[in-house]
Amino acid sequence: MKTNAKLVESTADAIVEAGFSVLSRNPGANIAEIASAAQVTRATLHRYFPSRAVLVAELAKRALAEMDAAVTSACHESASAGDVLRDSFTALIPLGDRHGFLAHEHLQLDDAIEAEFLQLQATTAQWIDAAKLEGVFDQHIPTEWINRTYDYLLYAAWDSVRRQETTPKQAAKLAWRTLTTGLGEAHEQH
Repeated sequence: MKTNAKLVESTADAIVEAGFSVLSRNPGANIAEIASAAQVTRATLHRYFPSRAVLVAELAKRALAEMDAAVTSACHESASAGDVLRDSFTALIPLGDRHGFLAHEHLQLDDAIEAEFLQLQATTAQWIDAAKLEGVFDQHIPTEWINRTYDYLLYAAWDSVRRQETTPKQAAKLAWRTLTTGLGEAHEQH
């Protein structure tokens, strides 16, 4: 029994990894291309993931878990809310090659993915509010605006790295600088 369970797990994992790899290179790839990369037949792929949408939903679940783990690891010693947000950029940007295509997918989110995404947004908003109190951001700029800007800058950084314009470390520094300079406390000019 354990051998069969491991086989099932390894086949499903091979399909998921092929999904990340193929869709990262070609977001429009079809199931046949993913099955080929996973070295399984389309019928085998469909036994695990009945449709492309189901596979993409699984990729989204795993991507959220991987991003959460990366941020948790990177931020365990962050000294302030601003540091958490900055360190999150540093942790998330290297994952762009793997997860960036999901930004273009029309995800038919199931309730669990939707709840996790909303929780992620709420947590980021809490860090942003705390960073406002630290003076990192202007108190008058709505949290929702900063949160959305954070997400857009993350995508811009992923794209910059994908195009080989920057390294992940450079992109993280530029994204943070853009976020804090563009949204930092306004200074009166005389």
